Amino acid sequence: MTRPIRTGSVMGMCRSIKTLRPPFTEHVSSEDTRAAALQYVRKVSGFRQPAAHNQAAFDQAVAIIASATDDLLLHLEVRGSKSGLGSSS
Repeated sequence: MTRPIRTGSVMGMCRSIKTLRPPFTEHVSSEDTRAAALQYVRKVSGFRQPAAHNQAAFDQAVAIIASATDDLLLHLEVRGSKSGLGSSS
């Protein structure tokens, strides 16, 4: 089942999640990727802070998305760059 894209966002995504790759961001820390993952999970779930019974699922989603983001940034290639973007703490 497809869910409708909510209005008030750009292509269904929160507009305030910053781009985490050059030339937009020179250095990306693990805190940057975790903050973006947290914001994404908050947007998707509709909860700023989950109830106690949802906390583990919420935290797990943030960790998985942060890890996937680190992996993505590590493997992206930007034209004119010598290697992947990498991500460090």
